[in-house]
Amino acid sequence: MTIGTEHEYSINDSKFNPLPISDRILQKIGGEIVSELELNDFKMSKELQKTVIEFIPSKPSDDLISLERPLYNGVRRFYHEFKNKYWLLGLGMHPTLTLNQTAVWDHDEGEYYKVYDRLFNIKQHGWLNIQALQINLSYANEAELITNYNKIRALLPYLIAVTAASPIVEGKLTKSADNRLLYYRENQKEIPAICNRIIPEKINSVSEYNAHKNKVFAELHARDADVLCEEWVNSSGVIIRFSRHCLEIKAIDEQESIHSDMAVCAFVRSLIRNQELVLPEDHETLTFITERAIKNGTDDLKDELMELYKYAWSSATQEEKRYLPIIGERIVKGSLAELMRERCEEGESVQKIMHDMAVCLRINSSYGTK
Repeated sequence: MTIGTEHEYSINDSKFNPLPISDRILQKIGGEIVSELELNDFKMSKELQKTVIEFIPSKPSDDLISLERPLYNGVRRFYHEFKNKYWLLGLGMHPTLTLNQTAVWDHDEGEYYKVYDRLFNIKQHGWLNIQALQINLSYANEAELITNYNKIRALLPYLIAVTAASPIVEGKLTKSADNRLLYYRENQKEIPAICNRIIPEKINSVSEYNAHKNKVFAELHARDADVLCEEWVNSSGVIIRFSRHCLEIKAIDEQESIHSDMAVCAFVRSLIRNQELVLPEDHETLTFITERAIKNGTDDLKDELMELYKYAWSSATQEEKRYLPIIGERIVKGSLAELMRERCEEGESVQKIMHDMAVCLRINSSYGTK
């Protein structure tokens, strides 16, 4: 099972004010304004919001080390290019961004953004202040596709719990660990089927998946939005990317470093591999667990998460076992959101927290680990 990832980071000044300059970043490194820049073994890409830039490996890999190395090289290239002028920051949302501090990418693909804005109003946090770790997992045939899709949908609540990393919005600590998903799941509420409140329905065949997709396309067509009738319009927590022959997990908050992102990948892949794992499947139960995860992170799911960790460890490769202890610590000590909350409640400034998280990305270390 090959794996590919996509990592979204905000661009900031030295005081962690977000800067809508992704076009200038790409132009400085590549010599011209482009949507995507290929640099040896990694890519840098724009996102909808100009305060965010994305790092992507040039190709998927069978092992995590081969993913981590080029991605970290990309971060190092960024810092070599810009010294201390700009800082990159992970997390599921920028903790202090207000909507007047960002802007929509305005160089190409405007036809998509105009339609999205007309239908849903993209001038909100659910569009302009979200940062996800996206994990793409290959499939060999339809049987494997269906099996893994259904297993991932059942794992989503637990993945959300352990990766929650967006407790602060516009500089204020909230009551939720994962605000990114709170905003994300409502950003296309005018057509609820697009997101389905994160957890998609179980499927028994590709034709079932396509039937749902076609219903969404019909709703878009009725709204004169045919330009959006593409496989990527699906915003559930996991979708099928037929064009890439992979399953794409979209529900995960970006973590503080690429190394931590790889730990999440190890957790996901080892759990998918485990044949003994039994998970709840009904939509109501999974939605209920998701609500708990969004609000509290790992806090009231620790028993279930520790059980999952044991399953992951039992089916992990030696390489995956190098990363999994990071997940173990997150389960025991709390997700990033919970760790950030503790610091806020102890009187720590949001700016200091952002600085520490940004340093983790810069040196590729996991926050709070020994």
